Amino acid sequence: MKAILALEDGTWFEGTSFTGPGETGGEAIFNTGMTGYQEVLTDPSYVGQMVCMTYPLIGNYGVNPKDVESHKVGVEAFIVKECCKEPSNWQATQSLPEYLKSAGVMGIEGVDTRALTRHLRIHGAMRGVISTSELDPAKLSARAKALPSMEGLNLADRVSAQKPYVWTGTTTRDVDLATFAWAGTGPKLVVYDFGVKWNILRLLAAEGFDMLVVPSNFTHEQVSALEPDAVFLSNGPGDPAVVENAIEATKVFADKYPVAGICLGHQIMGLALGGKTYKLKFGHHGCNNPVLDVESGKIEISSQNHGFCVDIDHLPELKITHRNLNDQTLEGFAHRSKPLIAIQFHPEAAPGPHDSGYFFRRFRDLVRSSTGK
Repeated sequence: MKAILALEDGTWFEGTSFTGPGETGGEAIFNTGMTGYQEVLTDPSYVGQMVCMTYPLIGNYGVNPKDVESHKVGVEAFIVKECCKEPSNWQATQSLPEYLKSAGVMGIEGVDTRALTRHLRIHGAMRGVISTSELDPAKLSARAKALPSMEGLNLADRVSAQKPYVWTGTTTRDVDLATFAWAGTGPKLVVYDFGVKWNILRLLAAEGFDMLVVPSNFTHEQVSALEPDAVFLSNGPGDPAVVENAIEATKVFADKYPVAGICLGHQIMGLALGGKTYKLKFGHHGCNNPVLDVESGKIEISSQNHGFCVDIDHLPELKITHRNLNDQTLEGFAHRSKPLIAIQFHPEAAPGPHDSGYFFRRFRDLVRSSTGK
């Protein structure tokens, strides 16, 4: 079934839908990962975006229930050069087309993904629309221009859980705060869900934290009433500057608890401490981004997915811990006197390399040294 992808600047690409008829729109970006497409699809940080995979063949190992990072597919559309319809993997329970169809998400193939990626690198990420019913590129470009810009868009509240929950080891379970009691023996950790990936919860649990995950709109008073030992700010989609409740709450947490943040959580902490955020031209999305650990001098190959960046150069109380070696943007910082650490990239991988997994142990040690627990 013929499909047209039209961008807001009038550029358009022809392809074929492998998920049936439909129309959708969002910010068009590209991901440089060779594998890990199921984790990409279920990462809530991709909500509002149409993801183009730069690797030419996607879907050859199918999908399975074990490799998801949330309860549902988050991307607005999936764009590939060629989709494998008959996967070969003993774990596969569905093909990629079947999986996307069941989720109601459009997938198109046959697109010149190299040309699309080059266009986005030169001109920046931009809004786009994909349709199988309207095939006039000019009309689709006009629809793309009418879509909301990612700047100023609060998507964290859209993907966040509506109720507090606990991580069971394989999935989530809602809890009633009226009867909730900390059940574990480890440090009590409140995790803000701005679109948290499940592997973050797995690795925090592996470090022995007793976790309660709360919605993005939880106030600092609600968190304080839980008497936690530490707070964790998760990844998530959208513009960090408009997640005002979380920024205000983090200002309070910074003086009360050890706090760690990843991706959107890193950006929210940066804003809470007086930093600024700005949108990157085409963002960092993939599994092969080199990052310098400033203190050790070691280079880590990291998994990344963000379209905004933090500027803390005017804040002497913060020290830069990580730098991106491709464009020198900020990838991590720590407070010089308070137990606060944050990184922009994804130490939990899923997908990606495990070079940065030490971040969770570092946070555990920070909580231990600050609280004695």
